[in-house]
Amino acid sequence: MKTALIAAGIALSCGACAQPEPRAATNAPAPLAPVPSARQLAWQELEFCAFTHFNMDTFTDREWGQGDEDPDLFDPTELDCRQWARVAKEAGMKGIVLTAKHHDGFSLWPSKLTTHSVASSKWKGGKGDVVRELSDACQEYGLKLGLYLSPWDRNNPAYGTSGDYNAYFAGQLREVLSNYGEVFEVWFDGACGEGPNGKKQVYDWQRFIGVVRELQPNAVMFSDVGPDIRWVGNEDGIAGDGLFGAIVPASVAGTVHARVEWQGISGKYGLFERTAQLTFPVLERACVTLECTPHARHASGDHTVLVGRVERTRVGDAVPAIYFRRDFHLLPVA
Repeated sequence: MKTALIAAGIALSCGACAQPEPRAATNAPAPLAPVPSARQLAWQELEFCAFTHFNMDTFTDREWGQGDEDPDLFDPTELDCRQWARVAKEAGMKGIVLTAKHHDGFSLWPSKLTTHSVASSKWKGGKGDVVRELSDACQEYGLKLGLYLSPWDRNNPAYGTSGDYNAYFAGQLREVLSNYGEVFEVWFDGACGEGPNGKKQVYDWQRFIGVVRELQPNAVMFSDVGPDIRWVGNEDGIAGDGLFGAIVPASVAGTVHARVEWQGISGKYGLFERTAQLTFPVLERACVTLECTPHARHASGDHTVLVGRVERTRVGDAVPAIYFRRDFHLLPVA
């Protein structure tokens, strides 16, 4: 009898521990666009980095140089990139972005493509290389290196010829992205002017982006045309609310005809006046994504998507007007 009871108890115990029937596999819902890339996520996780504007303008006390500065004006006497890196590290920063070349065209590395660089200055007898010194300092202190290269070059005589200058700028990109270790961020300023021939330079963004992707595949890029990170919308040191949380509820998504304008910058980007696909309801200060066709061509090419934050709306018109603050983003055509 005892044996039978023990056997029954074991059977009951094993039945209680039996694994449930596996559920049928279900497909996970598709993510809502835009989905960040791995490099964008890695960049977000850095959280806190330094941007160091140190260049010819430091010695001429100008915001934008003219490009005709004597290279000998660049002559730092106490430059210590290790001190920069040490302070950044102590402050909890994860990387430093350096203005390797600003609008005046002066290069902080001994570029083989121009004489307007540190190699022509009296600093260290023309043997100095600020990019190298900062790269070494960042490696020593465990920081990431980022580089700013302005496409605008007020010194290069080829600027304004489009093709010739684009080849020159792509060559400079190859120099700095091939010789200084890993680069986590590449800054392209959006400034664009006229060359000595009086013509405005047309940048070959796809070529520039291709060079970065080839040589520094993990680096994020900043510019007016993306493709990774964007302007915060002002130069006041204050960021608006994030625009990364795109939600497309079926109950509010729809197609409307809207006139989209930007206060203060409509002259630069033109007027978008076409059918717009809303991914958010058009409410006061609502975040929206609009798919639209540009009424005016932007210098960098056609764009079809505008992401911004509504400042106010005016729905009394036959065609609703949507006004954006300056924190907006133009995405290039894929």
